[in-house]
Amino acid sequence: MNKFVSFAIKYGFLIVMAGSFLGFGLVEPSFWSWTNMFSILLGVTIVGILALGVTFTLIIDGFDLSIGATAAFCVMISSYVMVVLNMNYMYAILAAILSGVIIGFINGLLIVKAKIPDLLATLGMMFLIQGLQLIPSAGMSIGTGMILPDGTETEGEFAQQFLYLGQGRLFDTIPIPVIAFAIIAIVSYVILQYTKWGRILYAIGGNEKAVKLAGVSVQRYKIAAYVISGTISATGGILLAARIGRGDVTSGGGLLLDAVAAALIGYAVLGVKKPNALGSVVGVIFIGMLLNGLTMLSLPYYTQDFIKGVVLVAALIFTFGLSKSEI
Repeated sequence: MNKFVSFAIKYGFLIVMAGSFLGFGLVEPSFWSWTNMFSILLGVTIVGILALGVTFTLIIDGFDLSIGATAAFCVMISSYVMVVLNMNYMYAILAAILSGVIIGFINGLLIVKAKIPDLLATLGMMFLIQGLQLIPSAGMSIGTGMILPDGTETEGEFAQQFLYLGQGRLFDTIPIPVIAFAIIAIVSYVILQYTKWGRILYAIGGNEKAVKLAGVSVQRYKIAAYVISGTISATGGILLAARIGRGDVTSGGGLLLDAVAAALIGYAVLGVKKPNALGSVVGVIFIGMLLNGLTMLSLPYYTQDFIKGVVLVAALIFTFGLSKSEI
């Protein structure tokens, strides 16, 4: 019985995922088409990138509630630099990345130096940057030819090179955002699984006092984790701005909860029971696949949040509940 429980904990989620993939395809063969597969991946790219960002903070036993707001802020700042300031798209990318670094650094300082609990610090930062993103454009979405509050018309526009990051396809097949997601996922996985830096992050999350006694600068690593989270979130914001071709003030809606759900579902992948890059990627792909398949089967859109909640709760009960019952 114990062997069966161990097997179920380790491989159960992947078996359910494979079964869902097989079932949707048998009922609706177009689900298996390459076009639909890339559609699923493209649909989860931004959320997946943010999930990888929050994974770094979860690993150190922290949490970053500002990832969605950070991405939305970077959508606005990159759009503002190109459209309103009429500057080169490279400056727009640099401004967005720098914004993510600064937000992550401030989060880290608030938590490490000011001793503010991570949930409160990042919640405060979330509200701050949600309000800050509305100030430059007076609450309006930024688009080519928009009229500014002073009555003047913007002269800048979204560069084609910038839009290619969100709308382009490699070999006219693979969406560029999917490639970016894959690169970030691989780099995150390698860092966390195969480097000393990653092992120290996991050690901090497991026993911070022991790591301090070993002579490691815990504060520096914790701040770095939040900087990475902010930087990855900023990258997601850049890709989102390039994809929609507009500085949409509502672009951050739902990103936080979906990213956190994917990262938490990742705990159940291979029964690791801890945050990990592979699990976050598998979690977000499973959510995207599930919602795509149910949509093909004409399930009403308003049930999607309920289904995501059921999947998250079931995955966590399956992982932690079964493991406790095994003891």
